[in-house]
Amino acid sequence: MKLNWGTGIVLAFIGFISFIMYFVINMNTSKKYNTSLVTEDYYKAELEYQNDIDKETNAKNLETNIFWKRTEQGLEICFPKSMDINQITGKVFLYRPSNEHVDFETAISLSNHNLLIPDKRLLDGRWNIKVDWQYRGKSYLYKKEIVY
Repeated sequence: MKLNWGTGIVLAFIGFISFIMYFVINMNTSKKYNTSLVTEDYYKAELEYQNDIDKETNAKNLETNIFWKRTEQGLEICFPKSMDINQITGKVFLYRPSNEHVDFETAISLSNHNLLIPDKRLLDGRWNIKVDWQYRGKSYLYKKEIVY
């Protein structure tokens, strides 16, 4: 049987379409590729976005904002020394983009100006840290992408 150029083009199209369909089906059915949303209540979180912008602006206007550092014991979040630790309230949320099962949230309770998150709770790799805190009725927000 002789193969002409028209038959070759049709076979190339069929091969290409089969190749694309394989990857589409594989990506949609494979458990390895998690396509879940970042948050379950996406629209509710979107409405809160302006509040987050205002809180971040408040935090940027501080003389010294909070910062983090890695220690032997774990992740240490340091609050400004000029503030009274008894009046600092809020929560810390650590989000792992690659695995939602290790995400966690903890309340801020300070005995000095540092909050320690133990090393055993954190896996090496990328984390998004979000510190939503209040001091004397004013709200602040600190967001950072870190590699632990």
